[in-house]
Amino acid sequence: MKNTFPVRFRLPQALCTLALSSLLLGAAQAQGTVKIGAITSLTGRFAEFGKQQMAGFKVAVDEINRKGGINGQKVELQVEDNASDVNKGLAAAEKLVNAGVGLVICEYSSSLVKAQAQYLARQKVPALVTTSSGDDITNPGSDYIFRLNQPATEYARVLFNIFRDNKFKTVAMFTGTGAFEKSVADAARGFAKQYGITIVEDQSYDKGLTDFRPVLNRIKAKNPDALFMVSYAEDSVALMRQAREVGVKPKLFAGGAAGFALPDFIKDGGSASENVLVATAWIKELRYPGTQKLNVDLIKALGGSDPSYHAAQAYAGVLVAADAIRRAGSSDREKVKAALNTTNLQTAFGPIVFKDFEGFKNQNPIAMVAEQVQSGKFVPVYPKTASPLKIKFER
Repeated sequence: MKNTFPVRFRLPQALCTLALSSLLLGAAQAQGTVKIGAITSLTGRFAEFGKQQMAGFKVAVDEINRKGGINGQKVELQVEDNASDVNKGLAAAEKLVNAGVGLVICEYSSSLVKAQAQYLARQKVPALVTTSSGDDITNPGSDYIFRLNQPATEYARVLFNIFRDNKFKTVAMFTGTGAFEKSVADAARGFAKQYGITIVEDQSYDKGLTDFRPVLNRIKAKNPDALFMVSYAEDSVALMRQAREVGVKPKLFAGGAAGFALPDFIKDGGSASENVLVATAWIKELRYPGTQKLNVDLIKALGGSDPSYHAAQAYAGVLVAADAIRRAGSSDREKVKAALNTTNLQTAFGPIVFKDFEGFKNQNPIAMVAEQVQSGKFVPVYPKTASPLKIKFER
């Protein structure tokens, strides 16, 4: 009988050896397994996020199968590569629908996930979003779309709460025009108005821009209390280097996750990354059961590299999917959807329960945290329940 693997995916030939050596989770026969569909970016511009998610998938599948699988059957993830492309993501979703999986775990980019989730909803296949944060994915949402991670609104909320708590009066905004970036920026404008903070500069930019100096010089002249940035992942280092170069000096630089939250932001940004405040969905210091062990397991899965929150979200997504299928008693899509509606699960990522609130549908109401680069490391700084460390200000 032909062997399959608990995580199955397809890569270009040049990457097959690496993939097989680092990500396959041990052989299992196709018969007697429960398949769960997943889509992520194994290749293309979002591949770094895909790498983090694959680590989370690996840790979760290992854990579930070590504990006996789902009703005695091993879990097998059928992972399809979207190549960081909307159309290829839709093709991946169609492939998983035709494969008969009970649900599909969707991945990183809001622009990709929105299209996938809407397609899956039309096919009446439950879509479990683990990382994509665009508000419009679950607001207004669908009966078949569930999200365990925080929506974009929360990325803005946690940073503006810090501005409010420190009595900031002015903020400059410099944000990308992508789906995620726009969602966070829209939420930020709402919080600025709510908290009485004046936006002295509100500039957006299209993907591909490399010279941010003209806008940064205008921001410098207005001397805001905070510079709030939501950039494309590959722009975070360039933005901070150029901000330092032209002499922008707010009390705080604040980045709305994405590239700012990746370990490579510190590695590639060096001193330019110091003191940057970052909204993030998960840190190892959170006091959820199993958080420290998960961090250790993710580091191992990443070959010694530090995990980002994307890995923890992917881990939680597999646990939620397996829990729903277990309680449904099968991979029947309607039964799985009904089980997702009654999810009440505590994970090392945080509590998972899907609710309808503030216009969101099937959305997990979980709060964000904030960390700051201090002495070349991410350290938790907000809320105080996550860490006693204090925020360092630029001036």
